[in-house]
Amino acid sequence: MSFIQGCLGDHMQAERVDLDEGERIIEARLAAIIDSSFDAVIAKDLNSIITDWNPAAERMFGYSADEAIGRSITMLIPPHLQSEETDIIRRIRANERVESYETVRLRKDGSTVFVSLTVSPIRNPRGEVVGASKIARDITQTKESERRIQVLLREINHRVKNQYAVILSLIRETGLSSVSIDEFQQKIRTRIASLAASHDLLVRSEWTGSTLAELVNAQLAPFGHEQLVTISGPLVSVSPNAVQNLGMAFHELGTNSAKYGVLAGRSGSVTVSWSLSRGAEPELTVNWDEAFDEPLELEPQSGRGFGTVVLERVTPVALNGRARASRTRSGITWTLEAPANSVLMQEAGADGDG
Repeated sequence: MSFIQGCLGDHMQAERVDLDEGERIIEARLAAIIDSSFDAVIAKDLNSIITDWNPAAERMFGYSADEAIGRSITMLIPPHLQSEETDIIRRIRANERVESYETVRLRKDGSTVFVSLTVSPIRNPRGEVVGASKIARDITQTKESERRIQVLLREINHRVKNQYAVILSLIRETGLSSVSIDEFQQKIRTRIASLAASHDLLVRSEWTGSTLAELVNAQLAPFGHEQLVTISGPLVSVSPNAVQNLGMAFHELGTNSAKYGVLAGRSGSVTVSWSLSRGAEPELTVNWDEAFDEPLELEPQSGRGFGTVVLERVTPVALNGRARASRTRSGITWTLEAPANSVLMQEAGADGDG
């Protein structure tokens, strides 16, 4: 007995009626629509026994029509949701409207599928309710997208709060090391622009991190002199937390070079390189090596500026690592060593907490 026959009232053999040719054409068209539908279309009687099962239902749930017809619809319902069927049958019997709703159903292999269900009554020629039809649409991908969006929103909220804290720190420390309003404005503008560059990388990657090469290029691009900079190292992706903190470090190194070193036009070269050690607990080593062709006359340093704090304390502490810096007449070097799992994106998609 077909689903369409049930919908037209031919649910029981004793109540069969003759159909004229026009009605037969309509029935055939409706049957073709049901058979070709991408949604699972299932009919059942008031005892929850399956009476009709279209090809899409077989694709969605894994049971053939022969396996499904004659069995209880409850075979598709997880144990903790069995009450849904009881409620639907009660409402169908009472001729109540059943609104579409989202729920979970079981496949033949035991896996679950998120579905949107639409339930409608099936009536005989006298208008009596004799069963129900269900249209089930697979919304698993939609639910997964919603879950990812929620995770992303929570992550963005967390990162934005961190950015606020970083900006407040930038303002405080930059104010302490600036001797004029103009100097303060210039420094704070470039440092916030650096944070924005790192943020742009994260947005483009949907907050999943960035490659280390992309990060170095993004932070050094504003200073120009690309021909004097060499970047080398294995292809590695760093976590959002590392993007922010390494980005700050590269910005400070670039800023210093643009004032006093190679990126200011001084003859020499800048090499940014990194390597990943092997072993049970691999480490990432990042090097900044700025070499001058002619020795530089060193000026005495007055205290520890914000850049020094970032390079020697903020960035290494944030990445559970250690750093050392050296400033001589022939060049400037900075080396960071940190556990790979504190810097790089993990295979499971986890990243360091910012």
